[in-house]
Amino acid sequence: MPNPARKHTPRRTGNRRSKNSELDLKGSSRCSNCKSFVRPHTVCKECGFYGGKLIIAKKVKKKKEHNHPEGGEEQKG
Repeated sequence: MPNPARKHTPRRTGNRRSKNSELDLKGSSRCSNCKSFVRPHTVCKECGFYGGKLIIAKKVKKKKEHNHPEGGEEQKG
């Protein structure tokens, strides 16, 4: 059985592997709520909806409120 005469260079290997990321996802669809790409029959990772219904409630990060002296609070002292 013949063996390869030379090793493929990293560039040639990388070029070959890069073509895999260019392939379209045939089994993807759009979320009915946020329009992001989702695999069929799965809950959307972005908004938590499936079939037009909220399945998983996502946690929302609240911004911290800073108390400034100019913000209407009286200064003690």
